Amino acid sequence: MLDRLEATRVAARLGGGQERIAAQHGKGKLTARERIDLLLDEGSFCELDTFKQHRCQDFGMAEKQFPGDGVVTGYGTINGRLTFVFSQDFTVFGGALSETHAEKICKVMDRAVEVGAPVIGLNDSGGARIQEGVASLGGYAEIFYRNVQASGVVPQLSVVMGPCAGGAVYSPAMTDFIFMVKDSSYMFVTGPNVVKTVTHEDVTSEDLGGAGTHTAKSGVADLALENDIEAMYQTRRMFDFLPLNNLETPPTYPCDDPFDRAEPSLDTLVPENATQPYDIKELIYKVADHRDFFEVQPDYAKNIVIGFARLEGRTVGIVANNPKVLAGVLDIDSSRKAARFVRFCDCFNIPLVTLVDVPGFLPGTAQERGGIIKHGAKLL
Repeated sequence: MLDRLEATRVAARLGGGQERIAAQHGKGKLTARERIDLLLDEGSFCELDTFKQHRCQDFGMAEKQFPGDGVVTGYGTINGRLTFVFSQDFTVFGGALSETHAEKICKVMDRAVEVGAPVIGLNDSGGARIQEGVASLGGYAEIFYRNVQASGVVPQLSVVMGPCAGGAVYSPAMTDFIFMVKDSSYMFVTGPNVVKTVTHEDVTSEDLGGAGTHTAKSGVADLALENDIEAMYQTRRMFDFLPLNNLETPPTYPCDDPFDRAEPSLDTLVPENATQPYDIKELIYKVADHRDFFEVQPDYAKNIVIGFARLEGRTVGIVANNPKVLAGVLDIDSSRKAARFVRFCDCFNIPLVTLVDVPGFLPGTAQERGGIIKHGAKLL
């Protein structure tokens, strides 16, 4: 019995097998377990439902069983602080979501809310498992429900590290922050082939829903990162700025950066001529502890800057107009960007530092017809 248990455990660690793992590595991607190992403190991961398998009997699926059913779930720590995590395994059915797969994700999300700890999702999925039909789609509904229940209660972070199409895109969109990996991650409701069939547009996956598109044009994602390793590092870095839940404050770290540190360059940073631009980020870096500033959405609506920093070791949210871009004017995109960030900080007890240098709202028919009144009001 013990030998059988160990054999099943080894099979679970291999996911879809060595050949598919090699294919994953060949694309420059890590496996689901390798990503978790990088994300969490060494030796801290406790896996849940390791041996759970799907229940589908149709289309020959009864003979295609993999322990874990394409997703690795559990909990561990980041710098000693608890977090729950799920990591979809593209080597098993392309990470496609089944009813069982969804149950594992929902269990982790339920436990996270119960104990008051963040949820981190590592998304790498081709979408619903079509062999299960509506049962798979019902799994998405259960996940969406839990995204809503967790919203404003515990931080939710999504890292898109491969394809994320169809129903799979909506769960990350309901979380607080989305990171994407350049050249390997995609988010779209319908892929390039469907777009061409319906609208006759020729578009690549990268142009339609790549990291560059969603961080610079649509504003769906918050950061575009070079590879899986950097994505895990930056996720750990952001985690350190956040509280575990909405009843706690962010952690305070020892700070040897004197509160009365003089910064003479600030005297000349802001030009006397109000029409002359300057980069507000330079001011933020010089004011923050150890010049450590974690900017969110740096490539989208650059006329406003948002992100996390520390003052006297305590996390603060920064919202700053950037005169270097469009004179720091407020428009639809910048209003939405800043308002969403302010709402997050309000939910999780993060004080705000606002750096204001703004001529007002951007005039024009495009802005008025696009709803600048409604979107601008979100920031007020």
